[in-house]
Amino acid sequence: MEKDDHLKLKIMAKEVNFVGSNSNNKFESIPSSRDRKYFQWLRVICYAFLLISGQASAVLLGRLYFAKGGNSNWMATLVQLVGFPILLPYYCFAGRKSELSTTFSNSSPKSLLILVLVSIFLGIVLVVDCFLYSVGLSYLPISTYSLISASQLAFNAFFSFFLNSQKFTPFIVNSLVLLTISSTLVAFNDDSKEGAHDISSKRKFVIGFICTVAASALYGLLLSVTQFVIAKVLKRETFSVVIDITILESLLATSISLVGLFASGEWKDLSNEMYAFRLGKVSYVMTLVGTSISWQAFFLGTIGLILEMSSLFSNAISVLGLPIVPILAVFFFKEKMYGVKVISLLLAIWGFISYVYQDYLDSYNSKTHNENANGENRASQEEDTSSA
Repeated sequence: MEKDDHLKLKIMAKEVNFVGSNSNNKFESIPSSRDRKYFQWLRVICYAFLLISGQASAVLLGRLYFAKGGNSNWMATLVQLVGFPILLPYYCFAGRKSELSTTFSNSSPKSLLILVLVSIFLGIVLVVDCFLYSVGLSYLPISTYSLISASQLAFNAFFSFFLNSQKFTPFIVNSLVLLTISSTLVAFNDDSKEGAHDISSKRKFVIGFICTVAASALYGLLLSVTQFVIAKVLKRETFSVVIDITILESLLATSISLVGLFASGEWKDLSNEMYAFRLGKVSYVMTLVGTSISWQAFFLGTIGLILEMSSLFSNAISVLGLPIVPILAVFFFKEKMYGVKVISLLLAIWGFISYVYQDYLDSYNSKTHNENANGENRASQEEDTSSA
């Protein structure tokens, strides 16, 4: 009997040690809040680099296409979208089958219908947005195009106010006002210095300006709706879900742009365009391929920042990268930065800094609130322990 009791005690002791060791390993495997914050900002930096570098190279290569003999707006639209299969390897890397089956099994037919309708809407908005950007880039100098595009942050904040409960603090309002003034100043730039002496050139400037502003508005709407769908409709803020939406809308947008390319008849001139390209046939193909890859790097960085931070933060980083393009255009395209453009550039940077400072205040206040809440919880637990 004593041997049985002794044996039971040894077994119980081993079980306690096993459970204790497993619990210790479990707690050790849980990363601290500081580590999670560190890895989050590391991901944010990587996504921001993809966004800024992809945007700068895509805009420069897109302008190179038009400057050296390219004339097809639908081709310029298509290369912005057709590179989305680059994202497909992520499906294999992330082991998406189980996650995808869980998504659909937990979703009602109504939710799936909403997802499909929203993706169709986003795809249509995306192809229209890319086409308008292509028209603006073909008619405007890169510096003018980039400065007008900075207004997308103001549009994003406007739509986020209604869709994502974005608060308009004084710093946010200051940022939006500065960016709006920055874009407006470009409209009053002296066209004669850009070589716009005739009515045709002025007409192209007006068309390019209107198209770029409209494209900026649509891009702000696209980001806000994407964030709204992820947070409120799908309610699954994972990178795989964002990739799903991106690929689905890109597939639809690519199909529409292909229809536009053939319906407009521009495809008939592509062969002559390639042979007439002033840098040669190989450079023509490499320009289009490089533009497509650059835009996919931009989109990947954009959706990553939307997931890690917000759509407004993603747009703010995009606006931060826009001043880089006019500076590079001075070296690669020999464009000149006149006084109005310099002032517009400085206002855009000021507007971005104002937004980033507000984001810093929000993060600091959130951290302080969490620390106070944790302190109150610890105090209440100590009181309960002492009273017990």
